Amino acid sequence: MFDSESALEDRLTTPSPALVASLAAGAGDLVVLGAGGKMGPTLCRLARRGLDAAGRTEDTVWAVSRWSDPRAAAALEQHGVRTVAFDLLGNADLAALPDARDVVFMVGAKFGTAAAPYLAWVVNAALPARVAERYAGARIAAFSTGNVYPLTSLETGGCAETDPVGPVGEYAMSCLGRERVFEHAAVRGTPVSVLRLNYAVDLRYGVLADVGQAVLSGAPVDVTTGHVNVVWQGYANEVALRSLEHASTDPFVLNLTGPETASVRRVATRFAERFGTTAEFIGAEAGTALLNDATRCHALFGYPEVPLGTLVEWQADWLAKGLPVSGKPTKFAVRDGRF
Repeated sequence: MFDSESALEDRLTTPSPALVASLAAGAGDLVVLGAGGKMGPTLCRLARRGLDAAGRTEDTVWAVSRWSDPRAAAALEQHGVRTVAFDLLGNADLAALPDARDVVFMVGAKFGTAAAPYLAWVVNAALPARVAERYAGARIAAFSTGNVYPLTSLETGGCAETDPVGPVGEYAMSCLGRERVFEHAAVRGTPVSVLRLNYAVDLRYGVLADVGQAVLSGAPVDVTTGHVNVVWQGYANEVALRSLEHASTDPFVLNLTGPETASVRRVATRFAERFGTTAEFIGAEAGTALLNDATRCHALFGYPEVPLGTLVEWQADWLAKGLPVSGKPTKFAVRDGRF
């Protein structure tokens, strides 16, 4: 359990021996593009701590973002991460970005794109082309999303990397566009790994936070999208960094999520038990959901260190203590692809 954000962040940014060994095999600086998002700051700190433990103290972790909140940048600087204030869309010339051997691409546009679909395409598909050109020859780990798959029946166990894609809505289509652009860079000689994430949990945000807050406030939980995959954010960030070892000119594509298929109804009921209340529900479970099979990920990188049951208990404790939440819902229940 955690009593503060600093305690949570310390756990999220503690490198495993496997990550340290992976980083010890590399060399050169790391650039993280889109480092100011929900996952970026902890990924940067995890990388810094991992590089230090691997003896690569001279290699720099560069965190690139607009940094609209200077406090976030200052906090990273205090932990040895170098921050760069840079508007990736507003600057036509990316030459001013730091050189690096390794790149993690975390930039994305999702919420609000139903009203402005052009934003999804320019951020998710056009910008990657410019980044791939700027960092041609570097190893690139690019975050994507499980939304590139269609909704699937529970009996399938989720879509595997070899299953056909079937994006629903322009956001998902633009994310597939991002993958295709990086795939083009790969076949031209830039090693790439593509990470289809679905969904990260940090306690301050995520599917579990969404469900837990609804139960705690007495709001009904919609169970139409009745099943989800979630994964501890610390594991997701670690896999992203370790995936650089697997980056290839035959793009390395990986589903990144936990091993469990979580029932939204059962998770909400468990929250209600912890809070001493009753969960209210609306809707009825559909026969399909956005589910990913991460068997390949777990075979390569091991199972997530924090299982679903522990995540639910941590989340309940976090909310019961009134600790901070982001106020940014995942909208995991959306089924028409409109965000």
